[in-house]
Amino acid sequence: MADFMAFAPDINEKLARARSDMRMGVPVVLVSASGAGSLILAAETIDAARLAELRALAPNSVIAITDHRAETLKARAYDGDLARILVPPDATLGWVRGIADPADDLRSPMKGPLRSERDGDAQMHRAGIALAKAARLLPAVLVAPLGDPAGFASDNNLTLLPAQAALDEGLTPLHPVISARLPLDVSEAGRLHIFRPEDGAEEHYAVEIGQPRRDAPVLARLHSACFTGDLLGSLKCDCGPQLRGALAQMGAEGAGVLLYLNQEGRGIGLANKMRAYSLQDQGFDTVEANHRLGFEDDERDFRIGAEILRRMGFSQVRLMTNNPAKVARMEDCGITVTERVPLKVGHTRHNAHYLATKAKKSGHLL
Repeated sequence: MADFMAFAPDINEKLARARSDMRMGVPVVLVSASGAGSLILAAETIDAARLAELRALAPNSVIAITDHRAETLKARAYDGDLARILVPPDATLGWVRGIADPADDLRSPMKGPLRSERDGDAQMHRAGIALAKAARLLPAVLVAPLGDPAGFASDNNLTLLPAQAALDEGLTPLHPVISARLPLDVSEAGRLHIFRPEDGAEEHYAVEIGQPRRDAPVLARLHSACFTGDLLGSLKCDCGPQLRGALAQMGAEGAGVLLYLNQEGRGIGLANKMRAYSLQDQGFDTVEANHRLGFEDDERDFRIGAEILRRMGFSQVRLMTNNPAKVARMEDCGITVTERVPLKVGHTRHNAHYLATKAKKSGHLL
């Protein structure tokens, strides 16, 4: 009989499937190296029917949140980087959403009393939160132990994958898809390169101006996608002016490469960025808003930019940035930064507080 195992999804494809499932509210099953398993559901997308099934399946289920969100809720984070909060027997969908989403924290600050689990291993919970972040969802997941994870996944047609795969911080390989000539306002000698990661995540782009030498430092910028600033002209940030200013300088010099990385909102996604904006309207700064949502200050992965530069044949850059962390990350990834080129544009009264926070809390040189 022919062996058709080559048709089976590999681990990257299973991770992509798991992210998609969680965005739709479909559970996934994680299994540890020891064979222990857990059912994982995203708190943001679970519906009332599945919540009722979860309570019937596992009365001892928990909702796992990051330490930042736990601090906001005054919950005990016994695991350091996360808290495992016991789900009450009468928990409603509203309660679950209230634990995950800070939208009504000021109106209804008391979510508890909240009891945190402190015994046992938190690997499944940590992996579930990592999956939720990768799916651009709020970093909060419901976790229920399973006695027979493989059987449960098979019986319910659910995605099954190793918990360690979700925790692996290795960079998924990127592959060039196509490049084509693209005349631009700043330079008719423009070219757009498309790069696709193997794990099914968003594609990333490189805008090449002129014919920059590969054996010399190239004027480069790592620009994170900003739908509101780049496309809509938002005054809340300086992203749009930075994008256009960087391209204009490359055009004036006749050569350069701008990497347009699909890491909206410092890597938390557009929906979560809008949640952060809503919290900023309540008086929190950009870092505080990210923390109340359960995210780190910055969730971006600059290794993606370094990998694209290497793929294009560049090993040295004159990096256009106000963020010293980008310089450090490039150096850590083996890209030599011969010069930091400031890019101070787009300051308005609407983003003054935002820029001040970037300078004070994120070390930007503004």
